[in-house]
Amino acid sequence: MAGAILPGSSIDVKFDIPELNGDNYKVWKERMLLQLGWLDIDYAIRKDEPPKVTKETTDLYEKWEKSNRLSIMFIKTRMCASIRGSVDQHTKVKDLIKAIDEQFATSDKALASTLIMQFSSLRLTETKGVRDYIMRMRDIEAQLKTLEVTMSDTFLVHFILCTLPLKYAPF
Repeated sequence: MAGAILPGSSIDVKFDIPELNGDNYKVWKERMLLQLGWLDIDYAIRKDEPPKVTKETTDLYEKWEKSNRLSIMFIKTRMCASIRGSVDQHTKVKDLIKAIDEQFATSDKALASTLIMQFSSLRLTETKGVRDYIMRMRDIEAQLKTLEVTMSDTFLVHFILCTLPLKYAPF
């Protein structure tokens, strides 16, 4: 767990950033960006690299460079070694985050396929009761929605009713 002190107070705020292992990308990224922002080292994520030419831009460059360096180090501390190895070559935090995003974009497609297969093959006999069955189906539908695979409520209700054993079906 990483902690941060609220500016102007002694309140210790803790963010639980899990180690990025492949199955937790969305949660990892959300918490990582929050932590980087909270620590005020996300400047290089929000701004492009400035030139090193004038006094004014030199100050901005130093701020950007420090933010970039610390962000990269912090991000790499919360990644498993196998993932870190595939993105180690990046020297700019924006490029690092983009590479991680791209690595997990295909993972989302595979997860969506798996969830669709679970959704279409789940039957009441595999769960504890009608309520649990419906809750499981709704949970899978919610996970698919986060992956931008949507289905209408009407379809969801119809599909659930059609997959219930005859003794539970209302028709």
